[in-house]
Amino acid sequence: MPGHYDGVAAVSSSDDGAGPLRRAGRRVGRALRAPFAGTARSIRRATHAHGAGESGLGKLIELHAVNGAGDVMVTVALASTVFFSVPTDEARGRVALYLAITMAPFTLLAPVIGPLLDRVPHGRRAAMSGAMLTRAVLAVLMSGAVITGSLELYPAALGVLVASKAYGVVRSAVVPRLLPHGFSLVKANSRVTLAGLLATGIAAPAGVGLQQLGPRWPLYGACALFVAGTFLALSMPPKVDSARGERKAHMLTHGERKPSLRTVGPSVLHGLQANAAHRVLSGFLIFFLAFLLREHPLDGQSAAVSLGIVGVAAGAGNALGTAVGAWLRARAPELIVAVVLAVALAAAITAAALFSGVAVAVLGAVAGFTQALSKLSLDAMIQRDVPESVRTSAFARSETLLQMAWVVGGAIGIALPLNGPLGMAVAAAILALGVLLTLRGLLGAARHGTPHARVA
Repeated sequence: MPGHYDGVAAVSSSDDGAGPLRRAGRRVGRALRAPFAGTARSIRRATHAHGAGESGLGKLIELHAVNGAGDVMVTVALASTVFFSVPTDEARGRVALYLAITMAPFTLLAPVIGPLLDRVPHGRRAAMSGAMLTRAVLAVLMSGAVITGSLELYPAALGVLVASKAYGVVRSAVVPRLLPHGFSLVKANSRVTLAGLLATGIAAPAGVGLQQLGPRWPLYGACALFVAGTFLALSMPPKVDSARGERKAHMLTHGERKPSLRTVGPSVLHGLQANAAHRVLSGFLIFFLAFLLREHPLDGQSAAVSLGIVGVAAGAGNALGTAVGAWLRARAPELIVAVVLAVALAAAITAAALFSGVAVAVLGAVAGFTQALSKLSLDAMIQRDVPESVRTSAFARSETLLQMAWVVGGAIGIALPLNGPLGMAVAAAILALGVLLTLRGLLGAARHGTPHARVA
C-alpha cells in the first residue's frame, strides 16, 4: 500500500498549500466587501428605524430611493440629447414636443388612473413593479435613439414618464397602509420624500459620470436600478394590496351631479388649491429657467453650471422643507400652508423687481422649501379630516391633480419669451392667484375647524 499512502500524502500536502491561499482570498474578499456591506447595513438601519422595518415602510422608503435614482439617470441622458446638444430654438421646440408627447396623455388619463386603481385594489405591488419594469425595458430601448436624438426617442420617453407618474400615484395610496404605530402620515411621507431626494442627489453626479463614458451609459444605469426596483416592489408586505374597510373618496363629486372638491372639507380643498399653485410654479420654473439660464447664464458661470446652482438650491430647499415639516409634526397645517404660500409670493415679487442671478437662486430655494412644507401640511389635513376608510383614495387622487398642475406650469414656462423679469412676474402672478383662491379659506378653516369628508 505504499503507493496509496504516497497519494494521500500528496493530496494532503496540496490541501495544506491551497488552504492558506484560500484563506487569504477570503480575507481579501471580506475586506473588499466590508465598506459596501457596512454602508448597506447603515442604510437599512436608517430606513427601518422606529418600527418602519416591521410595518413595511422601510421597504417603501428604499423603493422610492431607487425610483428617484433611476429617474434622475434618465433625466441626465435626455438632457444631453434634447437640450444641450442642439441650438436653443431647436432645443425649445424639442422640449415642447417632449412635454406634449409625454405629459399631455398623462394629463388626459389622470382622472382615469385613480378610479382604475380603486377597482383593482389588490394589484398595488404588481402596479409598482410593473411601472419599474416598464421603465427598465424602455431605458434599454431609448439607449439606441439617445445618440441620434431621433423622433422614436419621444414615444419611449412618454412611456417612462407615464410609468413614473403612475408609480407616484400608487405610492401615495400605499403610504397610509404602512404606517408604524405612533407614526403620522406627515412623518412617513417626509421620510419617503427625503430618501428620494438623497438618492437623487447621489445619482445625479453618478449619472453625469456615466455620461462621460457615452450617452447610453446613464440609461444602462437607470435600467439596472429599475430592475432592482421591480423585485423590491414585489417584496413589499401583502397588506399593501389589502383594501379591507376602504371606500372611495369622491373628491370631484358633490351630491350626484355637480363637480366640486367640497366633499373633502374646506381645509383639504383650499390646501389642495394652494399646493396646485406651488406645483404650477415648480413646473414653470423648471422649464423657463432651463432655457433662460442657457441663453443668459449666471454671472461668470457656464449655462450648465448656472442650471446646476439653481437646481442644487431648489433641492436643498426641498430637503430643508421636508425636514422642517417632519419636525413640526402637522401643527396648524392650514396656517403653515397660508404662510409658505405668502413667503413664496414675496420671493417671486422680489425676484421680478430685483432680477439677478442671486434672486433666481433664492427663488428656487424658497420654491423648493415652500412646496415641500405645503405638501406635508396637505398630507396632515388629509390624515386629520378625511375618514380612514377613504383616506388612501383621497390621497392618491390629490396627487394626480397635483401632477396635472405641474404639466400646466411646464407648458407656460416653455411658451413664455425668455425675459427674466417677465418670467419672475408670471411666477408671482401664479402664486398671487393661489393666494386669492386659498388664503382666506385656509385661515377661516383654521379658526372654525373642518368637517370630515363624506363617504360615497
